Amino acid sequence: MSNSSCITQFLLLPFTDTRELQLLHFWLFLGIYLAALLGNGLIITTIAWDQHLHTPMYFFLLNLSVLDLGSISTTVPKSMAYCLWDTRTISYTGCATQLCLFLFFILAEFYLLTIMSYNRYIAICKPLDYGTLLGSRACVHMAAAAWATGFLNALLHTTNTFSLPLCKGNVLGQFFCEIPQILKLSCSHSYLRELGLLVVSVWLGFGCFVFIVVSYVQIFRAVLRIPSEQGRHKAFSTCLPHLAVVSLFANTAMFVYLTPPSIFSPSLDLVVSVLYSLVPPTLNPLIYSMRNQELKDALRKLMVGCISKIIKCSGSSL
Repeated sequence: MSNSSCITQFLLLPFTDTRELQLLHFWLFLGIYLAALLGNGLIITTIAWDQHLHTPMYFFLLNLSVLDLGSISTTVPKSMAYCLWDTRTISYTGCATQLCLFLFFILAEFYLLTIMSYNRYIAICKPLDYGTLLGSRACVHMAAAAWATGFLNALLHTTNTFSLPLCKGNVLGQFFCEIPQILKLSCSHSYLRELGLLVVSVWLGFGCFVFIVVSYVQIFRAVLRIPSEQGRHKAFSTCLPHLAVVSLFANTAMFVYLTPPSIFSPSLDLVVSVLYSLVPPTLNPLIYSMRNQELKDALRKLMVGCISKIIKCSGSSL
């Protein structure tokens, strides 16, 4: 192919060429996707329904669940369709759209996780200033900034990436459209421009990650001063899983986008991409709901209310 204008579709990397394993991959991804839909959907519904959960922490959690649903819905259903119908093609426009949406959701999510760590830091380390620093208007502005920054960055990277001339085929070594894979198809030194933007974005993400770690260090120092052993255990059991998922998300994403081509391994890159694209959206609902008694109580009330309405409707119809 002489340039990108000749490319009408891309070929994605299949997990396997064996039909039985393709079906196994389909059912595995279906289970992951349904778990993410159920968990995040319940969190969104519960927070929106219960007036007692209309606080800054749950407002950010609702935004996180929406972003999680968006990011996993951008890649997993398409990958499931590839396995079910034994195909691996995606149109040029579809690839650009998928890339833009996926970048938008994961970048906005990481900025939101940074804001959530700041929210936890203020709540635990400076509780007297919480109402002043995190009022309703400030929370809306911070969430809007995360969404807007993620969208602008995604649009910039997508436009820049798909403006490059591509002359090294149309085969992508990934199960979804990803910037490093598209850059490998470029035949122009212009790809260095996008590579530079990627490095800047990754270092910005690394700065956010450092901010998150520093915030949690301060939180842990404050928690260690809590006299109650039960209180310390509750705080650690809530914060440590969140920090672990954030670390997994940040480290795997940086590995994918900063790995030199000389040490590139398709199988390793595939595994790492699965970790940063599928694991956080699936585990976040468990981390934030299983360790949160207030959210579990609200969810229980919602389920009881729904069951009662169903029983009443069934009785009246009879």
